[in-house]
Amino acid sequence: MIRTVLYLCIALVLLPFSAYAEIGGGDVVFTVNKAGNVLFSHDAHVGRHGLKCTSCHYHLYTTSKGRRAVTMADMEKGESCGACHTGEKVFGVKGNCNRCHTK
Repeated sequence: MIRTVLYLCIALVLLPFSAYAEIGGGDVVFTVNKAGNVLFSHDAHVGRHGLKCTSCHYHLYTTSKGRRAVTMADMEKGESCGACHTGEKVFGVKGNCNRCHTK
């Protein structure tokens, strides 16, 4: 009985931390025609670079249901990924195709 209560207490303490492991949304694949798909890594942006979810959501991006197509021209104007990928903060979207697009 004591062992069961101990295991239950440990589970209750660790359970909230398991939710934090899922924060970030995982990888998102954007299907693009000619240039090749783009794999967006939440882990790289949120985990490694320390961005907050609110850095992008919901002013740059919406939920998957509200998603709309964004062109490279849009990004070069500072929309979507281009809000940060300007060449000043981090690598720019112009001329760095292989950094994002895979064939």
